[in-house]
Amino acid sequence: MKDVLGQAIHDYQYKTAPGKLWIHNQYGPKEPMPVAAYFRTEDDMPDLEWLALNECRGKVLDIGAGAGSHTLELQQRGYEVTAIDISPLAVEVMHQRGVKEAHVGDIFTYQEQQYDTLLLLMNGIGLAGNLLNLERLLIHLKTLLSQGGQLLFDSSNIAYLYEGKLPDTGYYGNIMYQYEYKNQKSEWFEWLYVDMHTLQKVATATGWNVEVLYEDDFEQYLVRLITL
Repeated sequence: MKDVLGQAIHDYQYKTAPGKLWIHNQYGPKEPMPVAAYFRTEDDMPDLEWLALNECRGKVLDIGAGAGSHTLELQQRGYEVTAIDISPLAVEVMHQRGVKEAHVGDIFTYQEQQYDTLLLLMNGIGLAGNLLNLERLLIHLKTLLSQGGQLLFDSSNIAYLYEGKLPDTGYYGNIMYQYEYKNQKSEWFEWLYVDMHTLQKVATATGWNVEVLYEDDFEQYLVRLITL
């Protein structure tokens, strides 16, 4: 798979003729994705992300860390934090920006050590792609937690995209996306947005207790999961 997002992040960091990053979807026209969002500082982060960072404890694993903005903020606060991302170019950028521990890794197979907090922000849990893989991921993440550890992530209910006409088959929160940058396109990939009710069912079935830390009027939420 072409590292299209990683290239956009890399070009932005090194100011190598950065271009516009686009994201194609299955429900409408392509949309611009501001690469600067991956480089935001604490002052630019929304309340949900502030709260998530404030709830971190102990040794932290930042999953799908992108350009490492959340990792850098946690480092500044004195946490021992490791960042992983599937993009080699993004990991190079994290090192350049000062992330002490950043590694190329696929969370589905990552088994390096155990942590007190597992963190997935910017709907990072969406990398599961679908509900079946969400179950698989939640089971695997248990193996990465120390005794009494926690999993923090955000997601949202995207039923509004369908204007009251949800699909007859399959879960409506599975969306197909494709990145485009400088005339290069990634392969199409599946991303998951899971509503709170469905998350509660999947989490319970895989042995987790769900605590809602934040929810707004648009059904975007932050949760803490702790093993039962």
